[in-house]
Amino acid sequence: MDFLQQNWHWAALAAASGTWLLIDMIRARGDTSQLSAVQATLLINREDATLIDVRAQGEFEQGHLPNARNIPLADLERRSGELEKLKARPIILYCASGARSNTALNTLRKAGFEKLYNLRGGVYEWEKAGQPISRKRKGK
Repeated sequence: MDFLQQNWHWAALAAASGTWLLIDMIRARGDTSQLSAVQATLLINREDATLIDVRAQGEFEQGHLPNARNIPLADLERRSGELEKLKARPIILYCASGARSNTALNTLRKAGFEKLYNLRGGVYEWEKAGQPISRKRKGK
């Protein structure tokens, strides 16, 4: 008990972060569009999913998922016609952390795309899971 009284700020921080994680888990539970790196790899291998990197060109050139196309979020609406033939196929969107790609997912969903997925945690989680990163220059 003395420990908790002397370190109440650490206990409060632990309780707050635990609550945040629990809320995030509950919120994401029903959302099947959010994929882990392992789930994304399975979708790529099993259903030939297309990877779209929505980061800026400079970020893409520093390293991206193998065989990904780069369509920056700022250009997505204007360039969505390039993806028209993929409307019924699985598309995995990603960015550095998953935030921009989630916005991109909503943009493409409004444009009528059906099988859209967001790489949860983006490139950061992909690398953390030990998945490969390419530095080759690929499609714009």
